[in-house]
Amino acid sequence: MTAHLPRIAVVGRPNVGKSTLFNRLAGKPLAIVDDRPGVTRDRREARGRLGDMNLLLIDTAGYDDAEKDGLDFEMRTQTEMALEHADLCLFMIDARAGVTPLDQSFADVIRRSGRPVVLVANKCEGKFGDSGLMDAFELGLGEPVPVSAAHGGGIGELYDAVEEGLGPLAKQARKRQAAEDNPPLRIAVIGRPNAGKSTLINALIGEERLITGPEAGITRDAIAVDWMWDGHRVRLHDTAGLRKRGKVSDRLERMSAADTLRAVKFAEVVLLMMDAGHPLEKQDLTLADMAYKEGRAVAIAVSKMDLVQNREAFIKDIQVEFERLLPQMSGAPIIPISAVKNKGLDKIMPTLAKLHADWDAKVKTRDLNDWLHEMIERHPPPSINGRRVKPRYITQTKGRPPTFVMMCSRASELPESYKRYLVNGLREAFELPGVPIRLIVKAGKNPYAEGDRGGSGADAKKPGAGKRPVPRKATPKKATAGKATSKKPARMKPTGRG
Repeated sequence: MTAHLPRIAVVGRPNVGKSTLFNRLAGKPLAIVDDRPGVTRDRREARGRLGDMNLLLIDTAGYDDAEKDGLDFEMRTQTEMALEHADLCLFMIDARAGVTPLDQSFADVIRRSGRPVVLVANKCEGKFGDSGLMDAFELGLGEPVPVSAAHGGGIGELYDAVEEGLGPLAKQARKRQAAEDNPPLRIAVIGRPNAGKSTLINALIGEERLITGPEAGITRDAIAVDWMWDGHRVRLHDTAGLRKRGKVSDRLERMSAADTLRAVKFAEVVLLMMDAGHPLEKQDLTLADMAYKEGRAVAIAVSKMDLVQNREAFIKDIQVEFERLLPQMSGAPIIPISAVKNKGLDKIMPTLAKLHADWDAKVKTRDLNDWLHEMIERHPPPSINGRRVKPRYITQTKGRPPTFVMMCSRASELPESYKRYLVNGLREAFELPGVPIRLIVKAGKNPYAEGDRGGSGADAKKPGAGKRPVPRKATPKKATAGKATSKKPARMKPTGRG
């Protein structure tokens, strides 16, 4: 767990390189970085290392003088909350731009907070940051540490300053972190823009952790939020809304979409948010199919249900239409909710927990083979070119998602329709609704009839492959009974008269 790690908040005005330093200390490109100011909006947390110290890093939005409403004010509030919970803050300035009035205003906020602070002057590579580095002394926050977050310069000096700023916590940061015995349940919340993903997560955890608003596209990074539910650790990933790929032309939106796809790959369960006003649009179906192909268990949450009149009939119609359009996801749970009215939220986590248990299910080989015999008796495989395909046995090789391997004669000729028949039977017989199921069909090797058995390889494609080899008849040697097998000596010719 990361709760006992020292919390380091990276703060400063917009576009001074906070996310760049955050990514360098985290060891991976977690936060989206762009030259435009104001890219980061929500605060992001991640584990990182500075030398031999393990830290919990907090990336924040750029601090700006904002009014008491609007998106800029929400971003400023998130930064102040990160500062309030931090053990140490890294206050970054742009050494090339020098100290600005906004830097001075934020320095007053940090002094009033009483938090330990390390003043970091970024972009000090070369000689262009020397003047700004000298100006940083006027902030009254101690000696500035010159660094280059983009190139890794000054990290050694930053280590010394952070070690001094943490005090006794530095010793705790050097302790070796044990592996997590109880890893969290990772849930990715995806959907189209303005579907209510951030609002739902705020309602679940009971605090305004994420910035929300009527504008579409507020969330840009995939933000991970740790939460405790019924004694279990849960990690919720709020993601950016995904539009159709053809409509995405901005570089920043492309990076947000890539961050969302990465969150889906590392998740275990995916919660797809649909707007009740426009359900089952093509983009919704595309996102559901994408999560299914990644092997993730998928549940659907229909938001804004407080605007629907006949709710039961509405959900039933969505269930029927969803299974018609995506039959491979038959049985996926559909949860009607209203995050604003706080209705239906108590059903989300029990549904996702059961879905996760099914996603990690293990089935005994004996039960599988008993089921396979029943399925074959009910509906035998079709004959191909007058010869039947014979399934032999089936076993589960792994979970997450459940993956099964079936040995079968002439496996390459087994129709896809029969595979779907078996997958649907697995889902129904072993109660795995909405869970991706992988069925791999293999053929046993037969050196005499590899082509007929469905073997795949270079030998199976050669002319005459699959035919039983005919042994060549041996030619018997002529032998006479009773005679010696040694050769007769050559007869000597007379050389002349006696």
